[in-house]
Amino acid sequence: MSGGEEELIRTHFRGATASRDGVWLGIGDDAALLRSPAPDLVAASCDTLIGGVHFPADAPADAIGHRALAVNLSDMAAVGAAPAWALLSLTVPEEDPDWLRSFSRGFAALADRYGVALVGGDTTRGPLSITVTALGRVAEEGVLCRGGAQPGDGVWVTGTLGDAALGLACWCERSHPLAGDAAWLAARLLRPEPRIEAGRMLAGVASAAIDLSDGLALDLSRLLEASGVGAVIDPERLPASASFRAEGGESHHALHGGDDYELCFTLPPAAEARAEELERAAGVAMTRIGTVDERAGLRGRSGGSTWSVEPKGYDHFGGAS
Repeated sequence: MSGGEEELIRTHFRGATASRDGVWLGIGDDAALLRSPAPDLVAASCDTLIGGVHFPADAPADAIGHRALAVNLSDMAAVGAAPAWALLSLTVPEEDPDWLRSFSRGFAALADRYGVALVGGDTTRGPLSITVTALGRVAEEGVLCRGGAQPGDGVWVTGTLGDAALGLACWCERSHPLAGDAAWLAARLLRPEPRIEAGRMLAGVASAAIDLSDGLALDLSRLLEASGVGAVIDPERLPASASFRAEGGESHHALHGGDDYELCFTLPPAAEARAEELERAAGVAMTRIGTVDERAGLRGRSGGSTWSVEPKGYDHFGGAS
């Protein structure tokens, strides 16, 4: 790279995000040094995004920066953690100051919204690849896990489903700049909203939770397996956005399409009376879509008929199934 790695980091990433309490040493040394007050647990997640695989190769750089952090913050939300710090490893084909400036701006804007400090990472040359490690804090009594759902619990989701999958189709099939509903759906793909507030509100209330990165059917099946239970859902109750309906979204987008980064969670019967309160506090709609039961597996039920729902979604080693 013409300016060298040190200059690239200094120009585009050092100071890109505000600092925060707990950063003893940040970008510029061999390792970041962080302080987490006892008795909090430290939550850690790591995701790698490959250009042309996890986002369209022609996506705007600022959207890629936003998305790279958002998918990790979604993992923080799924365990009820408050995000605090992030590490960024960035591989780019060449040093492009305009692209780097835009990428950094998109990353930093989301980081600043949630008080996340970028404290280190790495830069290399090669095919576009972005790895982010997010770290956060969560009180032990408030941790959300995939295991914990019990028969009789309600199955709930935040937001709306299928938007990102349909947005990807709109983006790939476009012959001119997207507008209206199609543009809104594409933004759901490129700029997902991590449900941090919802995760914090559900901590200590929900019996289990998972973020929907690979599709409802696959991710909910993972939660059920971890909990040793099954569930029945009503496909007609899956929440859909007005744009999803306007662009002809179908049930397979909502059930098996990935990248919505909503939360799927289970609420014990005693906690369901608080659903409206939780919804208001989190600032996002919450919809009950089914019920946990003792029979293993995920099933759909509508109009008196019941059928097995295959746990299909995006699998990096099995492909989109």
